[in-house]
Amino acid sequence: MVSQIQRPLFVPNLNEIRKFLKVSADSKNLTIGKTIHAHLIVSNQDSRDHVIERNSLINLYSKCGEISIARQLFDRMRKRNVVSWGSLMAGYLHHGLASEVIGLCRNMVKVDKLCLNKYILATVISCCSHCVLLDEGQQCHGYALKSGLIFHQYVKNALVSMYSMCSDVKGAMQVFYWAPRSDLCTYNSVLSVLLDHGYMREAFEVLCRLVAEYERLEWDNITYVNIFGLCARIGDLTLGQQTHSTMLKTGVELDLFVGSAVIDMYGKCGEISSMRKKFEGLQTKNVVTWTAILAAYLQNECFEEVLKLFLEMELEHILPNEYTFAVLLYSCAGLSALGFGNSLHARIMKMGMKNHTIVSNVLIHMYSRCGLIEDACIVFTNMTYRDVISWNSMITGYSHHGLGRETLSVFQEMLAAKEQPNYVTFVGALSACAFLGRVNEGFYYLNHMMRELGIEPGLEHYTCIVGLLGRAGRLEDAENFMLSTPIKWDIVAWRTLLNACYVHQNYHLGKRVAETVLHLNPEDVGTCILLSNMHARAKRWDGVVATRKLMRERNIKKEPGLSWTEIRNDTRVFVSDDNKHPDAVLIREKIKELLTEIKPLGYVPAIACELHDVEEEQKEGYLSYHSEKLAIAYALMKTPPGAPIRIIKNLRMCDDCHSAVKFISKVTNRLIIVRDVNRFHSFREGCCSCADYW
Repeated sequence: MVSQIQRPLFVPNLNEIRKFLKVSADSKNLTIGKTIHAHLIVSNQDSRDHVIERNSLINLYSKCGEISIARQLFDRMRKRNVVSWGSLMAGYLHHGLASEVIGLCRNMVKVDKLCLNKYILATVISCCSHCVLLDEGQQCHGYALKSGLIFHQYVKNALVSMYSMCSDVKGAMQVFYWAPRSDLCTYNSVLSVLLDHGYMREAFEVLCRLVAEYERLEWDNITYVNIFGLCARIGDLTLGQQTHSTMLKTGVELDLFVGSAVIDMYGKCGEISSMRKKFEGLQTKNVVTWTAILAAYLQNECFEEVLKLFLEMELEHILPNEYTFAVLLYSCAGLSALGFGNSLHARIMKMGMKNHTIVSNVLIHMYSRCGLIEDACIVFTNMTYRDVISWNSMITGYSHHGLGRETLSVFQEMLAAKEQPNYVTFVGALSACAFLGRVNEGFYYLNHMMRELGIEPGLEHYTCIVGLLGRAGRLEDAENFMLSTPIKWDIVAWRTLLNACYVHQNYHLGKRVAETVLHLNPEDVGTCILLSNMHARAKRWDGVVATRKLMRERNIKKEPGLSWTEIRNDTRVFVSDDNKHPDAVLIREKIKELLTEIKPLGYVPAIACELHDVEEEQKEGYLSYHSEKLAIAYALMKTPPGAPIRIIKNLRMCDDCHSAVKFISKVTNRLIIVRDVNRFHSFREGCCSCADYW
C-alpha cells in the first residue's frame, strides 16, 4: 500500500492576514472575515496587544454593519492608536449613529491623549453635519485652523458641507474663500447651498470661478444639476442652452437627476416645447422626472396640461409622491377643479400621506381657493405638525374669503404656538385689519410688531394700509400716506385707493387717482371701467362719454366676462350673453324667473354700469345675462335644493350682479360663493361677506 504524501496546511502570516481582512472589509464579506477572526483566536494571535490586527477587525465589523462587535473589540484593547478610534468612528457614521462619534472624539483626546488627523477630523465634522450641530462644528473649524488641517481638501469639503447643512451660508463661504485649493466637490457644495438659500448673485460669481479653474470635461453630474438650477432660478435661457450644449458635447450621462434639472430649467425659462422634447427623449423616467415636468407646466400656469399629463403618468404605473401631489393640488386650485382635488385628497388618504406637511399645506390652499374654507380649516386642524407655511396658508385662506376675525384668531394662535411670523403672515394679518376697519391694530402690526421681529415692511404691507384707511373712509389719510411713504407704488396700490373712492363716492379724489393709474398704464381697462362707473354714480354723464371715447381711441376693450361652475365633476363655462349653451333657453327662462322674484324685494338694475352704447331697455337685457348670472341659474337648475353654489369669474363682479345675487341667495335660500378676480363673495340670506366693499 502506497502511503499518501500529506501536503502541509497553508498558514498565512500576519501580513497576509491583514491583507485578507482588508479585502473582506472592502467587499463586506463577513463570512470570510469571521473565518479569519476565528483563525486568529485559535492561533492565539488575537491578543489585546496586537493593535494592527485588532484595528483590521474593527474595520471589518464596522463596514459589515456589526458595529456592536466592533465596539466590544475596541473596548477590550489595552493599547489604541488613531486608526483604532478612526475605524470605529467611521463605522458609527456610516450606520447612522453620528451622535456617538462626538463622544468618541472627546474620549480620544481626553483618555488616550491623541491628536485628530485629517481623516478623523473630517469624520467628526461630517457627524456635526448629520446632527446639525453648528456649535460643535465651529469648534472643529477652530481646531482645523489651529492645527493647519484646514489645508487638507477632506477637511475643507467637510466644513463647507457642515455649514451648508446647518444653513450657515456665511460660514460656508468663509471656508470656501479663506482656505486655498477648491476641488469640484467644494464647488458643488457651495453652489448647492447658495441656490438653496436664494443667493443667486453669489452663486453666479462662484460659477464664474469654477469655469475659470476647471475644464468642462472635469464637470460631473452634480455640477450640471447645480448650473441648470441656477439658470432656472435666474431665468437665463441662453446660459442654460450653452450648458446643455456643453453637456452633450462632453458626453455626460443624462441620468434621471440631470434630466430633471434640464426639464426644470427649460420650464422655468418658459421654453415649453423644448422642455417637452427633452422629457420625451429620456429613455428612463421615474417619479422625479415626471414631477419635474408637471412642476414646470404649473410654473407656466398650464394647469390643464398638468392634470392631463398626470393621467399619462398613471398609465406608466408611476406612483406619485408628496411633491407630485403638491403640484397637482396647486393646479386644481388654479382651475378651481374641486372634483379632481377631492379625488386627489382621497388618493392621498389611501396612500397614507395625510401626515405629510407639504401635502396638507397645499390641501389647505386648494380648498380655500375652491371656496371651501371650512374644509381647509378641517385639514389645518387635523395636522400633526404645522410649519410657517401651514399657518400662512390658513391665514391667507381666511383673508381671501374676507373672514377678518377668523384670520386674526389664527394669527394669535400662531403667536401662542411660538411660530415665527414672516413677510407673508403680516400681509394676511393686515388684510384682515382692513376688512374689519381696525386702523390702530393695523398700524401696530406695521410699526411695532414687524419691526420687533426684524421684518422689513414691503409694498404689499403698505398697500394693505392704503386699503385699511380706504375701508375706514379715511381717503385723504390714505392719499397722504401714499405721498409721504418713500416707496415706489404700483398700479395695484393706486387702484386700491381708487376703489375706496368709488365705494365711498369721493368723486374728485377718485378722478385724480384714476388719472395717476392711467398715467402708469394708459391701457388699464379695469381703471377705465371703474372711472366710467364713478362718473355714472355722480351723474357726470359727460365724464362717462369722455371715458368711453378714451377707450375707443386707445382701442381698450373690456375682456369678455367668463364664469364657470363645477357640477358633478363636470365644469361648465359661460360667457356673458351666451346663447350657444345647450340649455340656453332654459337658463334664460330661469334668470327671468329669478329677476321677477327679486324685483319686489328691492332689486333695481344698475344700468349706469353697463358700457354698451344702447338704449336703457337693452342695457337691462345685457345686465340680465352677465356670465355669473348664467352660471348661477344653471347651477340652481342642476343641483339639489339647499346645496351650496360655487362660481368662479375672471373679472371683477359688477355692481348689478352683486346686488342681484344677494337677493337671489335670499329667495332661493342658498349659499352662493362667487370668486372674482379680487376676492371671494359669500352670499347668504341677502348679505355678502364683503359687506358691499370690493
